[in-house]
Amino acid sequence: MTYRVCFVCTGNICRSPMAESVFRARVAEAGLDGLVEVDSAGTGGWHEGDDADPRTVSVLDEHGYGTEHTARQFRPSWFAHLDLVIALDTGHLKALRRLAPTEEDARKVRLLRSYDPAAGADPDVPDPYYGGRDGFEECLEMVEAASTGLLAAVEERLEGHAHE
Repeated sequence: MTYRVCFVCTGNICRSPMAESVFRARVAEAGLDGLVEVDSAGTGGWHEGDDADPRTVSVLDEHGYGTEHTARQFRPSWFAHLDLVIALDTGHLKALRRLAPTEEDARKVRLLRSYDPAAGADPDVPDPYYGGRDGFEECLEMVEAASTGLLAAVEERLEGHAHE
């Protein structure tokens, strides 16, 4: 059984490709490559077909992450084959839950920082697009911090399915 996770931000060129790359690395490190499928998308289609933002690519490269990416827009029909839809901020969370065809699908949508116990009262990964490179570094730190908890949650789900 493959567990499928999709990260979603606005245009799928900054935050969600970063989260996808980091989480894919965590999955590989945990030896779960064949069991967990990771991808990403945007709530909007403005950048569909584009590569990730060059600042995202550069920050990921510097930290040793893979950066192969083509932007695409999230489709409501995807809910049927996804186990978890990870929103990068509360705006995405609300938009995705509105798109969900069923209540069960809406429950698949979670905020990335909800997996980081140190996130505190701010649940959002801020959009670095209009700022400088430091915003992309900050984004990466938040994504890395939350990826540890997310991986633990996914491993728990996989173990649960193994015993069914």
